[in-house]
Amino acid sequence: MKVLFVAGFGPIVRDGDAAGQLYRQALNLPGWKEEEGGYWHTESVPGVRAFGLWPLEHAAESCFGSPRWPDDVPIPQGWIEFDVEDVAEATEDLRAAGYRLLVENREEPWGQIVSRFLSPEGLLVGVTVTPWMREPGLAGDREPSPPT
Repeated sequence: MKVLFVAGFGPIVRDGDAAGQLYRQALNLPGWKEEEGGYWHTESVPGVRAFGLWPLEHAAESCFGSPRWPDDVPIPQGWIEFDVEDVAEATEDLRAAGYRLLVENREEPWGQIVSRFLSPEGLLVGVTVTPWMREPGLAGDREPSPPT
């Protein structure tokens, strides 16, 4: 598996107002945009291509097709996505290493291809291909269609 870059990182939030108070107001991180359903993101924080406050209901929908996180799966506190050269190959490498994949090689409505699993620390980890982040100029030249 070849990781190319960190595509995104952020908390998985249960209380969007409290998260917004910290990240958008107290820390004053720049460039926030809100998508439908309370997903806030910015591509203006140096060191990460996208930083987002991903509501738990949205993460559950993305992984399980339901807004409710299953009781038998630990609730993640954050998410990180690594853009890789080949998602299918990375998925097979992770499966061979014994990781329980929650999503496998799925194309999301916003155009990203992703496989997801939980890390030993409880992060929701994605291996992805994020097309708009691979174009010249990276995320700053094109508005992505992020998770909603």
